[in-house]
Amino acid sequence: MCLGVLLALLSPRLLIAVLFFFTDYLSRGYHSFIWPLLGFFFLPWTTLAYAFAINQHGSVSGLYLVAVVVAVFVDLGSHGGGGARYRRRRYA
Repeated sequence: MCLGVLLALLSPRLLIAVLFFFTDYLSRGYHSFIWPLLGFFFLPWTTLAYAFAINQHGSVSGLYLVAVVVAVFVDLGSHGGGGARYRRRRYA
């Protein structure tokens, strides 16, 4: 468990790949492989948070909903922050 959290902090996409190939953790959270595949490319934190909520609680409600919403903001912030940094560096 601790190794998974550490791996998620370092590289959420690597953790998604490890979970996909070596466990059934993602398949219990998602009933199709397309959603984890899309999550791997576009929203890795949200993919992991949703799988965690489904595997631990069975639904996305309460604190698990908060975890998924925070993961969405982290994913969107990482995409938006890169563009802002590019514009500052390009026009400076």
